[in-house]
Amino acid sequence: MKISKYLYFSICFAFFVFGTLYLSDILVSRLLDGFSYTNEIFSLNYIENTGAAFSILKDSREVLIIGSVAAICGIIAYIIKHVSTISMKTLFFLAMLCGGIGGNLHERIAYGFVRDYVQLNIIDFPVFNISDILINIGVIAVIIIILLKKKL
Repeated sequence: MKISKYLYFSICFAFFVFGTLYLSDILVSRLLDGFSYTNEIFSLNYIENTGAAFSILKDSREVLIIGSVAAICGIIAYIIKHVSTISMKTLFFLAMLCGGIGGNLHERIAYGFVRDYVQLNIIDFPVFNISDILINIGVIAVIIIILLKKKL
């Protein structure tokens, strides 16, 4: 059972990393070729983000790379330690979280910045990308799973 859980996590993780990078490549290349899209909810606008969320730690590439690697390693260490009790659902969302972190990590290493392109029009919010969406869904899902286990 442990092997199948590790394999499941690894496949989900790889799918999320490669999926976000593939979709980002398509979107960014189209945006750089002049494509634009806007509706009442969101717009597609390409920017190069050298920071993290809300542009904190701007131009701190090395710190963000180390933090990303540490986060992925910490999550994997948690999985290894708790593999016998962790559910497949939790593994899925942890893989989603790691996949989002991994996608942004790859872009920071490869380009020196993260490619952001989704701009919300309904609220004033920083431009973000697919990896950021995965990170947020993963974090929210894991928090909900933890709270449901504690039955608060």
